[in-house]
Amino acid sequence: MSTFRRRGRIDRSRLTRTARTNDQWTEDLGDGIDFEVEELHEKPRPRSKGIYLLPNAFTTAALFSGFFAIVNAMNDQFQVAAIAIFASLVLDGMDGRIARMTNTQSAFGEQYDSLADMVSFGVAPALVAYEWALKDLGKWGWLAAFTYCAGAALRLARFNVNTGVVDKKFFQGLPSPAAGALMAGFIWLADDNKIPVRDTAIPWITFFIAVYAGLTMVSNARFYSGKALDVRYRVPFGVMVLMILTFVLISSNPPLTLFGLFVVYSISGYVIWAWERFTGRRFS
Repeated sequence: MSTFRRRGRIDRSRLTRTARTNDQWTEDLGDGIDFEVEELHEKPRPRSKGIYLLPNAFTTAALFSGFFAIVNAMNDQFQVAAIAIFASLVLDGMDGRIARMTNTQSAFGEQYDSLADMVSFGVAPALVAYEWALKDLGKWGWLAAFTYCAGAALRLARFNVNTGVVDKKFFQGLPSPAAGALMAGFIWLADDNKIPVRDTAIPWITFFIAVYAGLTMVSNARFYSGKALDVRYRVPFGVMVLMILTFVLISSNPPLTLFGLFVVYSISGYVIWAWERFTGRRFS
């Protein structure tokens, strides 16, 4: 905490009495009495290096869900693996908000969250997709899986170094949780509808999704982050209606609705880029 003193004069005609803080004694000020005021200015607090239990517990749960998805993919339980990735998505979205709401942000939490994201949304979707369909393509299959995994690693590394530079309202490149949800959503949708993997175009569609998601994560396209949305403030009535409709659609057919939502989100960045390119105005 830094302090400095400011000198001045008090005119009795303008101020006759003053009270000190914390209900301490008061005193009369005479005409033209010199005074000194000590002003306090808070310095920005350095980010804590401690470990907070609550937000990191959610990060650990998200990490466990990603690991659980890998284990189930090895046991050919692909629908359970896809659902586990979506569970990791929900938990990952909660840990950061809880840390901000409880003022328990820390440097440890930031690094731990990135490492957990790499497992849950980098390694897990790539391995689940490979075990499910990509391995039927031979070397093209594992190259697609590696492209996705490498894209997630580069995306997270760039996010860590650009935290204080980029616009908080937008992500630079497709965020890794959305990319993981895109992969898991397609696997869940196909498995839920009993679509055969072999002797169909499913492996090549999975190949395209994996490569598209991996390259989009490292692109410069801007995707809306939702961080500017503050749940403490009022929202229009139409927003509540839209939320209700979204919950109804998800509950009626979860794999189809979730996959459709993340398909729309995964192309929204390119739509914003095209709009800015042709109009010459910055999208906000």
